[in-house]
Amino acid sequence: MTNGSEPGSKLDLKQLVFLSIGIILFLLVYYSPPWADAVDPSGKHFPLTKEAKGALAVFLLAGTWWVFEVLPIGITGLTIGVLQALFFIRPAADAFKDFMDPSVLFIFASLVIGMVFTKTGLTKRLAYKMLMIVGERTGMIYLGCLVVTALLTHIMAHTAVAATIYPLLLAIYSLYSDDNKPTKFGKGLFIGMAFVAGAGSIITLLGSARAIVALGFFKEITGKDVSFFELSYYLAPLGWSMVFLIWGFLMVFFKPEKAAIPGLREKARQLNSEMGALKRDEIIGAVLVFCAIAFMSLQSFVPAFKPFNKSAVILVSTILFFISGILDINDLEELPWNIILLFAGAMSIGFCLWQTGAAQWLAINWLSFFKDSHWFVFVMSIAVFVLVMTNFIMNVAAIAISLPVALVVAPYLNIAPEVILFVSLVTAGMPFVLLVGAAPNAIAYNSKQFTSGEFFMAGIPASIILLVVLGFAILVLWPLMGMPVLLAR
Repeated sequence: MTNGSEPGSKLDLKQLVFLSIGIILFLLVYYSPPWADAVDPSGKHFPLTKEAKGALAVFLLAGTWWVFEVLPIGITGLTIGVLQALFFIRPAADAFKDFMDPSVLFIFASLVIGMVFTKTGLTKRLAYKMLMIVGERTGMIYLGCLVVTALLTHIMAHTAVAATIYPLLLAIYSLYSDDNKPTKFGKGLFIGMAFVAGAGSIITLLGSARAIVALGFFKEITGKDVSFFELSYYLAPLGWSMVFLIWGFLMVFFKPEKAAIPGLREKARQLNSEMGALKRDEIIGAVLVFCAIAFMSLQSFVPAFKPFNKSAVILVSTILFFISGILDINDLEELPWNIILLFAGAMSIGFCLWQTGAAQWLAINWLSFFKDSHWFVFVMSIAVFVLVMTNFIMNVAAIAISLPVALVVAPYLNIAPEVILFVSLVTAGMPFVLLVGAAPNAIAYNSKQFTSGEFFMAGIPASIILLVVLGFAILVLWPLMGMPVLLAR
C-alpha cells in the first residue's frame, strides 16, 4: 500500500505538470547564483555551498513528486540517489550506501514480520478473540477495534496492520448495516482505525519506519543512541492516551446510531472455532517475533546484549522465517519494494542535507525566527511544523527533512536533543488531516464511509487534541519520567 493511489502505466496531464514542476524547481535552485550566508546569533557565517544548494534542489524535486505521486513513490526515492550522483552533490558511494543503511534493513525486517502475522492467521485469531470479549455493544466494539489495532502496531508496521484490520472491520460493519450507505458507526470505525494505527505506531520501533529512520539521524548528529525500550518507555503513555482519547472523540463526533449489533459475539465465536487450535506456523512465528522484541528490549538492561545492532537482531527472525518454512520465495517477491525504496530514498536525502551542510544552513536561518522565543514555543513550533509536513508528504520524508534542522537549532535555545527527537516522532506518526498523510488513511478511505472533506474536518480537532497532549508531556510528564528537556548549564 502507498499513501495514495499509485499512478498508472501512463502519466496523465496533472502528473506531467507536477513532474515538470519538480524538474524546474530542481534546475532553478541548482543553477541559481550563490545564496546568502546564514548567520548565527554569535555572528558566525554558514555559507551554502554548491553541493548544499544541490541537496535543497533534490529535496524540492522529491517533495513535489512525493506529494503529487507523479511516479511510484519508490522510484522517486531512487531518483534521489541518482540525482546526487549525476550532479556531483555527493559521491555515488555515499548517496547509494544509504539505500542499504541498517535502518532500511530494519524496515525490511519489520515488513516481513507483518507478512508472517498475516499469512499465519495470527491477526485474524486476535481479532476474533477481541470480538468475543467486547461483545455486541457498538461503543465497546469501537474500543476493542482500536485496542487491537494499537496492539498490532507494536509488532508490525502500521500499514500492514491497517491492511489486515480493514477486511475485519468490513465484516463487522456488514453485521451493523444491510446496505453500503455511510453511517456514523461506519465513519467512526474506519476513521478511528486510521487514527489509532498512527497513535499505536509511535510506541515501538516495529510500528513504522519513521522511528528507526529518526534514530539513525539522531545517532549521526548527536552521537547518542536511543534503545528500543527507552523509546517505548517515553512514547507508550502518549500513544495509549491518544488511543483512549480517540475513542472518546469517536463517541462524541461519530456516536453509533445503534447501541448494539445482535449476533456479533456468536459470529466471532464461530469464526474462531473454525480456525481450530494454534497451528505450527502460528506458534513458530509468534515465538520468533517475541524473542526478537524481547532481545531488543533487554538491551537496555543486559550489558552483554547492548553491542548487538538492532537491524542484525531483527533480521535473524527474517532468516528463521524462511528456514522454518513459514515464508518462501513467493513471499519474498510479494514484499512492498516500492515502500522499501521510498524509505531508502528518504534516508539518502536526509543524510545528504546534513552532510552537505544544507540542514545547518536552513537551521540557522530558521533560528532567527525563534531567537527571542521561550523554549517551549520553539519545541511546539517543531511539533506543528512536522505535523503539517507529515500531512502533505510521507512521514519518513518529514522526519528526514525536519529532524536534522531542529537538532541543529535546539542547542542555541538550551533544549535537550531528546525532546526534539520524541516530539518529532509523536507528530510525524499522527497525520490526521489529509488522506495522503499515511497509508492507513488511504486504506480506511476505501470503505467509502466518509469523504476526504469529512476526514479533514475530523482531523482538525483530533490534531488539536494531539498537540494538547504533547504539550502536557513536554512540560509535565516527560520531566517526571526522567527525560532531559533542557540542557544543564
